[in-house]
Amino acid sequence: MGRKVGTLRINPKKFGSLHKPCMKEMMTFLNCLALNHNSDEKCVKNKELLNTCMDAQNNNRKPWGSINYHMQRLSRGKK
Repeated sequence: MGRKVGTLRINPKKFGSLHKPCMKEMMTFLNCLALNHNSDEKCVKNKELLNTCMDAQNNNRKPWGSINYHMQRLSRGKK
């Protein structure tokens, strides 16, 4: 069973196996910001690590394809 938060029901099994890339880098950057009172100058190294991780994630995505491909795909289902 899921936990009840207000009127929203959350299923922890559904989100437990979700892949979370760059989570470690993001947490270290946010912790650095919290420790330094949101001073971005003192967290440059952590910010660069997060940016490189996020740039690496963007290159791994598959292209969606052209709009014509998707229009043909949608029209096939209507026949």
